Amino acid sequence: MNMEKFRFEITHICKQSGARTGILHTPHGSVLTPMFMPVGTLATVKFVSPEELTAIHAGVILSNTYHLWLRPGADIVKEAGGLHKFMNVERPILTDSGGYQVFSLSDTRKINEDGVTFKNHLNGDTLFLTPEKSIQIQNDLGADIIMSFDECPPFPSTYDYMKNSVERTLRWAKRGKDAHQRSDDQALFGIVQGGEFEDLREMSAKALVEMDFPGYSIGGTSVGETKEIMYKMIDYSIKYLPLEKPRYLMGVGSVDAILEGVLRGVDMFDCVLPTRIARHGTAMSSQGRINIRNQKYERDFTPLDPECDCITCKNYTRAYLKHLNKCNEGLGQRLLSIHNLRYLINLTEQARQAILEDRFLDFKNEYFKLHHLDKPNAKGF
Repeated sequence: MNMEKFRFEITHICKQSGARTGILHTPHGSVLTPMFMPVGTLATVKFVSPEELTAIHAGVILSNTYHLWLRPGADIVKEAGGLHKFMNVERPILTDSGGYQVFSLSDTRKINEDGVTFKNHLNGDTLFLTPEKSIQIQNDLGADIIMSFDECPPFPSTYDYMKNSVERTLRWAKRGKDAHQRSDDQALFGIVQGGEFEDLREMSAKALVEMDFPGYSIGGTSVGETKEIMYKMIDYSIKYLPLEKPRYLMGVGSVDAILEGVLRGVDMFDCVLPTRIARHGTAMSSQGRINIRNQKYERDFTPLDPECDCITCKNYTRAYLKHLNKCNEGLGQRLLSIHNLRYLINLTEQARQAILEDRFLDFKNEYFKLHHLDKPNAKGF
């Protein structure tokens, strides 16, 4: 890895909480952490243009290796000049490895030492994905940050299953690292697994650190476990990861989980949650979740969230957004998606400021109290 092209710089550690801010330097620009990263599975964030992502101050954008392998094909993206040119995105891009599909397509896949056999969810064809193939696809896609191929085991799993899975995933990580052909301009992250088992998380993290990756992900979260167990998974993993390298909590996008992750030293978050709930009429806001379908918004001519600076809140009313949703107009889904993404990006901006002012713990506690997230069994949002 050319450290001039990829480098992580810690800029401040909060004296009150130990949370941290940083700058992630990549070949396609530098971004501030902690940050929330919008998910663009099929080389697009659903309903949101690259220009709109710029307007809401998005840093890194995600894409999905498995899905782009099927459509349009990594060869086509490579011929186009890589994902950045294909998508017309000038900011950093991160691709996952296809490992999550080992979890999500569990009904149609078989795992062995060599890799994973899938059924193509589009046409039923048999596919075989190996650590080497995953890295090759990601090399062709050309993202700034790429992921090791891993198994994301279900929750709950038995100890024996999880131990075998972790050991195989570590062997896959070594194979993927050996196969990586673009270490000069693509940072390959290792992924810590181990489920809810502290000793397996420790084993996974220590073995990956020994392999010396440029960054590390905490995987196997948001797969059905409670928030309390997820926080333990973070704690069991993060204490063995190098302080000087970025830490990425995969698939987490609720407000409470992001702030709890920042408190524990996580730098990067991603999730489809904000855009998925937007397509179903739900908005995150400074007043909690808003279901724009509710009848009470029919004559509500106020902004969706008066504290938000996005184009949705600056230019459109709740009444209009309700109308669009009721008529199933795509503009309504776009405007809510833009807002929800901006909401989480703004949340991480506020978190960074609180860290810089050495008051992150106060910020988190005030936020939780305001949104009733400090109550027992709070659902979060």
